[in-house]
Amino acid sequence: MVQSRLKREHYGYIFIAPFVIAFLVFGLYPIYNTFYLSFTDTTLLGGDANFIGLKNFQRLFADSTFLKAVWNTWLIWILNFIPQIGIAMLLSIWFTSIRLRVRGVGIWRAIFFLPNLLMPAAVAALFFSLFSFYGPVNQFMVRTGLLPEAMNFLQKPAIARGLVVFIQWWMWFGPTIILLMAGMTSISVSLYESAMIDGANEQQMFWRITVPLLKPILVYIFVTSLVGGMQMFDIPYLLTDGRGAPSGSIMTNNILMYLKFSSSKGHIGAASSVGVLVFIMTCVCAFGIFYFLREKD
Repeated sequence: MVQSRLKREHYGYIFIAPFVIAFLVFGLYPIYNTFYLSFTDTTLLGGDANFIGLKNFQRLFADSTFLKAVWNTWLIWILNFIPQIGIAMLLSIWFTSIRLRVRGVGIWRAIFFLPNLLMPAAVAALFFSLFSFYGPVNQFMVRTGLLPEAMNFLQKPAIARGLVVFIQWWMWFGPTIILLMAGMTSISVSLYESAMIDGANEQQMFWRITVPLLKPILVYIFVTSLVGGMQMFDIPYLLTDGRGAPSGSIMTNNILMYLKFSSSKGHIGAASSVGVLVFIMTCVCAFGIFYFLREKD
């Protein structure tokens, strides 16, 4: 009896074994290997890997390019995330409002979600064509007299950074709307009815009922957006020459990591040190999000 019970329980371990093995091989080991390589001078063409301690990290903090990449990454993420969460929250309130009764909510949600279905490479190629020297934007503005002559938009730091911010917002605010709407529709209507009976206005109900009950959804949105923002690579890389031009204004952490990895010698150790610092920054900020949005007794 006991043996048959133990045999039945062993089946559960068999079923979860593929996930555990895949996680250890493709998830945990790469993290460990990245940390290990960051303390070495490993290169793609070199056979030896010498332990050099914290020299890779010392060189990074002494490199103005790395500091600029960190600044750019955080700036671009913050500038696109604030309007992303703000506009998504506003539209979610409108779409779920019983008083407004917005028609065609499903159609609007589909329209806002559509940019997220596009490949980042295709989006970058589209905006590169639109804002190139002979692109439609220049043609329209010159022909209408808005510009005296064609402008090289992608060589202007402010414009290039603004385009990356806009693309990141445009591609991701749709999924944020869907998540927030799912959270809002799961809140019991009776809570709002009780609050209205007690004399609460819409602003009070939003801050005292909606926001507290949306905290689990907000934590998920904040953390996933943070992780995606710290790993920003494809849009800024493909939009210009692949080196964060102009003047490194859209150089991000992952672009710098790739450039170190793909250099003439292929400095895997230096590239890994960038990845380790990005990992640490992301973890610290994620823990901060969990702390500030935690359920308070």
